[in-house]
Amino acid sequence: MIRYSKYCLVITLLLVLGSCKKKDYKMGSLTTPTNVVINTNIVGKDATHPDGDGSGNVDINLTGDNVLAYHIDYDASDGIKTELLATGKTTYQFASDSVKTFRITVVAYGPGAASTTVTKDIRVKFTFDPGTAIISNLFGTGTKTWSVNKDLAGHFGVGPWDAGSVTPSWWSAGVNEKVACCNCFYTATFTFAKGANGNTLTVAAPNGAFTKTGDLANGLPGVPSTGAEACYSGYTGGSSSFVFLPSKSGVAASAPSTKVAIALSGNSTFIGYGAVLKAYEIMSIDANSMYLRVQGTETGNAWYMKLKAN
Repeated sequence: MIRYSKYCLVITLLLVLGSCKKKDYKMGSLTTPTNVVINTNIVGKDATHPDGDGSGNVDINLTGDNVLAYHIDYDASDGIKTELLATGKTTYQFASDSVKTFRITVVAYGPGAASTTVTKDIRVKFTFDPGTAIISNLFGTGTKTWSVNKDLAGHFGVGPWDAGSVTPSWWSAGVNEKVACCNCFYTATFTFAKGANGNTLTVAAPNGAFTKTGDLANGLPGVPSTGAEACYSGYTGGSSSFVFLPSKSGVAASAPSTKVAIALSGNSTFIGYGAVLKAYEIMSIDANSMYLRVQGTETGNAWYMKLKAN
């Protein structure tokens, strides 16, 4: 019995020692994508309309060899920030004041994370009329300044980013809600100007920008990479062009919604709250008030803001 136990012990030790043998790990081969091409079709382009039909829509089809994933940026003029294009195909709306040349940047990734970057310039025409009421109310006689209306309940709020949800059902601010913690939310002003060379937004933020930080600030300058939602004095203001777009949220006009969005260019400006994307749907507007809905940088959030004319 003792001899049998010794044999069992020896076998067990051999098995344990065998299982502790160091494993060899090898990285897969690096294969750089080749023959990467950005194929574009400007909708409505013909001999009479060389820059398209004015919709701004362009069909994009990416092709290449040894490609596992494509990342794309549609306009290098406001900084390159690529996003995954899973299928390699999309129809994208390029918006500008009339006609503009856009530089598309594509990074194609292959096995082992090897990558190839290609670019293509396209010239696209975009025209959209938001209507005289929106133009008159937003700009006044040509230039008009707005700010968040702290005197109204519900001047700030959040709900789901869903076409069937058009209220801040998750949370809604009370009167003067952010005065104690983040008064910069109310002291910042947003001036919209209509000029011969297009529309301009100028932000003045003497007490900083009210925003989240890092990637959630969507590239807003002067905002740190970490920290809680707060006022950040590193941002004091900025200017950018903007255009009007047909709203893409899917919200019905009966919500109500004007079905028109303000689309900001670049990363130097925002309206009201910094942790949002760049297309603000105008839910309603008159000469003295404006109600906006915008997608947050956090997935699934829709932010609502009520502004007053100063």
